[in-house]
Amino acid sequence: MHILVTGSSGLVGSALIPALAGEGHRVTRLVRSTPRAAGDSIPWDPAAGILDAPSLEGFDAVVHLAGESIAGGRWTVERKARIRDSRVNSTRLLSERLAQLTRPPKVLISASAVGYYGDRGDETLTEESPPGSNFLAGVCREWEAATEPALQHGIRVAVLRSGVVLSPAGGALAKMLFPFRMGVGGIVGSGKQYFSWISIDDLVRVIIRALKTDSLRGPVNAVAPHAVTNAEFTKALGQVLGRPTIVPMPAFAARIAFGEMADELLLASARVVPAKLLASGFVFHHAEIGHALTDLLQGAKAA
Repeated sequence: MHILVTGSSGLVGSALIPALAGEGHRVTRLVRSTPRAAGDSIPWDPAAGILDAPSLEGFDAVVHLAGESIAGGRWTVERKARIRDSRVNSTRLLSERLAQLTRPPKVLISASAVGYYGDRGDETLTEESPPGSNFLAGVCREWEAATEPALQHGIRVAVLRSGVVLSPAGGALAKMLFPFRMGVGGIVGSGKQYFSWISIDDLVRVIIRALKTDSLRGPVNAVAPHAVTNAEFTKALGQVLGRPTIVPMPAFAARIAFGEMADELLLASARVVPAKLLASGFVFHHAEIGHALTDLLQGAKAA
């Protein structure tokens, strides 16, 4: 397949591109900078609404991963607007341009997140569960709705609601490694909040599976089949690193340190299951958190 990818320099995109190339697919990047070489990439400017529709003709599939990091800094009013706009506006622009094509791609894989469900305690959440009511849930609802022009044009759309992506190369796990290795890691808040996660390796495999599987459409929970509580995750990471995990972060301290972001990213609970992926026969390489952390961190040491 000839596949167009946005967000190719991010954590997921950086792992996805070589995996696609390894399967023999041709990849073109949609980038916000000057293309490095002719045919290698296509420029766009989502903030300005600039994307040349004719340049999108002839692709077999599109994978849309672009969006500002939600954990890159304290949530000011301006930052929250950037988090929303970078997702919603870019997705709407891309979907509208795809809907103008005479030879549209067969499939659009668009990122979303389990933030769609909000803070739901120990409720088991499938793709059929209703959305939450907090900031991230609202962003995810708009983000997913922005794919509608592509869907109406007959393109199969799969929206991947990913959990926390575990990779030693970046993201949440990479940020946790230093304090945990120093022996100052511990549970956050009560530790009872559920943590839905997926290894970077499995997320790449999920994207490739979604590209090839016609039955995967609409929302798809891209999470490992066994969510864990914050306390369980903390214990597992400490065991893999061989370090104590006795320094807790009370909820009030998390709120002081991170503001609103603490309630939605650290203290919220989402017990999400990948119902559609399991029904499709997808087999996770990393279904259990201990195995995932061992593989990821041993692999990082070997590299």
